[in-house]
Amino acid sequence: MKLLRVILSIMIMLSAATSGAEAAPDKTVPPQVVGISAVLLDSATGQILYAKNEHARMYPASTTKILTALVALEKGKLSDPVRIDQEPTKAEGSSIWLQEGEDITLEELVWALLLNSANDAAVAIAKHIGGSVEGFAKMMNEKARALGAVDSNFVNPNGLPDPDHYTTAHDLALISKAAMENPKFREIAGSKVKEINRTPADALTRLINHNKLLWRLEGANGIKTGYTVQAQQCLVGSAKRGDQEFIAVVLGSVGKNIWEDVTKLLEFGFTNFQTIKLVEANRFVKAVPVENAEIPVQAVTARSLAHTVSRGGASRPQSRVELAKTLRAPVVKGTIVGKLIYTMEGQDVGQVELLAANNVEPRKFPVDKALWAGGGALGLLFLAVLARRAILRKKRRKLRRARLYGISGE
Repeated sequence: MKLLRVILSIMIMLSAATSGAEAAPDKTVPPQVVGISAVLLDSATGQILYAKNEHARMYPASTTKILTALVALEKGKLSDPVRIDQEPTKAEGSSIWLQEGEDITLEELVWALLLNSANDAAVAIAKHIGGSVEGFAKMMNEKARALGAVDSNFVNPNGLPDPDHYTTAHDLALISKAAMENPKFREIAGSKVKEINRTPADALTRLINHNKLLWRLEGANGIKTGYTVQAQQCLVGSAKRGDQEFIAVVLGSVGKNIWEDVTKLLEFGFTNFQTIKLVEANRFVKAVPVENAEIPVQAVTARSLAHTVSRGGASRPQSRVELAKTLRAPVVKGTIVGKLIYTMEGQDVGQVELLAANNVEPRKFPVDKALWAGGGALGLLFLAVLARRAILRKKRRKLRRARLYGISGE
């Protein structure tokens, strides 16, 4: 009995130890996201590495301001003074409490827009750039479509609820990628704190970024939070480590889950994917023969190209060159002469145009060399015949003269 009790005790201890130890999560498995829709995108390549309901129409809340800021930075002059009228002061929700008659620069409004998520700043920007909220919304939609965000529609610059104001995780990822390519946007979205200048004595001047990832996540560098009752928690987050940068979009999450959702997506990207540079810009690829020319054209790449692959995967993209069917002089530097295409596992994964790196002029005498050689020989023969005829004519004249005057030709 004593031995049996010992065996039972050991079994109970082993069972308790086993039940208390949790298996380490498999980091190669895509994470579970609470948000209704989500996307993970590689900033360098634009490849989508994770997607959940990515084309579902969602309310974006204040993540709308990513597009608002991008349009403002592209269409406006940051040093422009903006006179605040009554309309921005009536904006609901988060604000920096702009005052009617106040003068503030466009740059300071963009800082307030992205850090404090100020709805009043959004309206002021819209009126300054677009003449009205409606006019600015039209500019927003034009920009969105130009970026490929075709399943979105924006009717205001701040994301306050409207049935006709919506986007998708996929579209918002495209918009966010473009925004982060703007140096000023990147600077502002990645800043934790900013002091701005305002003339009213009681004005709010210290801005603190609502994006908690900037304090919590290694490499976090942007970009925008959002919340309304209808939209629930929304967040576009980005992080850069070394040469890799990923953007995660989560829409329709609940409470504090939003931070965990975006963090898990970004960590999933860094753990499982590698961004590789396929080719640099202006790299020589091939010397291409040119019809009716003495020299070839030097074909170089028009831009850099990268691709995202799985870490540890053996497969890598392979390249092939496709040249223009006919290339005839003259060829001007910068002319497209072909393309460099990369394929992986039988699928095209990217391509780069090839440009002429040099001017190529036509031959000065665009005739075959053999013909020129033959023509030269005929020319010499013709000259020799003419010379012989001249000599014979001269001799005949001498003979005629000799007979006329009775002079012997001997």
